[in-house]
Amino acid sequence: MPSKGFTTRNLHSDREDRPEHGVLHKPVHPSVAYGYEDARELAEVFQGKRKGYAYGRQANPTVAALQKRISEMEDGVGSIAFATGMAAVAAVTLTLLKAGDHMISSAFLFGNTNSYFRTLERLGIEVDFVDATRAAAVAEKLRDNTRLVFVETIANPGTQIADLEGIGELCRRQGLLYVVDNTLTTPHLFRPKTAGAGLVVNSLTKYIGGHGNALGGAVTDSGNFDWSGYPNILDIYRGGDANQWGLLQIRKKGLRDMGASLAPEAAHTLATGSESLPLRMDRSCANAMALAQLCASHPAVTRVYYPGLPEHPQHQRARELFRAFGALFSIDLRPGADCFDFLNSLEVVVSSSNLGDTRSLGIPVAHTIYFEMGPEWRKSMGVGDSMLRFSVGIEDQADLVADFSQALDRC
Repeated sequence: MPSKGFTTRNLHSDREDRPEHGVLHKPVHPSVAYGYEDARELAEVFQGKRKGYAYGRQANPTVAALQKRISEMEDGVGSIAFATGMAAVAAVTLTLLKAGDHMISSAFLFGNTNSYFRTLERLGIEVDFVDATRAAAVAEKLRDNTRLVFVETIANPGTQIADLEGIGELCRRQGLLYVVDNTLTTPHLFRPKTAGAGLVVNSLTKYIGGHGNALGGAVTDSGNFDWSGYPNILDIYRGGDANQWGLLQIRKKGLRDMGASLAPEAAHTLATGSESLPLRMDRSCANAMALAQLCASHPAVTRVYYPGLPEHPQHQRARELFRAFGALFSIDLRPGADCFDFLNSLEVVVSSSNLGDTRSLGIPVAHTIYFEMGPEWRKSMGVGDSMLRFSVGIEDQADLVADFSQALDRC
């Protein structure tokens, strides 16, 4: 039988493991602890000799079902879910890097990730920020103590697209761990594994959950990276299948020790939300394209940041790599236009800080999510005072176009 498609496999993933009582969704298991009639079995679970559940901070049946679903989406060998996307990023770096190590990151980053990486510098981990749209910029910063490279598929809010394949090939040749944040593309539009990523990060809060009603994050091991040669794996985890060493250390240190565990209720909400990911993403991408084209032709807008437009610097790269161009775009208003007045004049779009919701959301970037960075750092990232970012939802396209048209005309 031919392999089933993305949506079909995603919809039926819970049933593959024959869930309790034949239910169609893996039920919520709120229990924190698990009892065993034979205490020896409990010890074997703790020691990793037997499959099972010991304590909710590390593992839970509802969360495990979500993890399996994410692994199948990303075609990975395993995944670990966390309370948030930022917890997933933190778990990867804090468990796989140590003081004296060096990492290279894209300079075009989600604001909180940027802030967090600067915290790593205070802990003795050196970080170089580069223009990741060029693999050569990464190569120029390589050192003997470089351990990993971190990029996002589509940057937020400037929509720069990293040289995903070029950096992947560079990391393969150098034996470096390649970590790709796939949040803005999702595995429906792109699988970083195909570009050589060793670990893939997703903020489940965004498009995968899709309804703005639950926080969550995940780390997926693609199976590309050879953990047997990674120097920071602790001796206690260097047993058995080397393909599992990375996830094992992230789970033990990131969940057991740091405690950023995903609650089972949130896992259930995110899993059910993920079932409609392809339908929502296709609709949102089509809506984003229509709005980006409208803004590009309107005199109230001086620049549109959207990979689907031919004038975008990485448009051709996006065409080659992604199923569609994403559901996020940003604009710069003409000089003298008030970004707050523009947002307030929109009737369908909600002024909100999230992205990946079913509803269209808009936010003034410099005054909110990038305010803490300061004017100099914002300028280096191309974030001006008039920039507005939009996460486009699944509303009727005609309504969105009409809403933007009246707001732009009022500008």
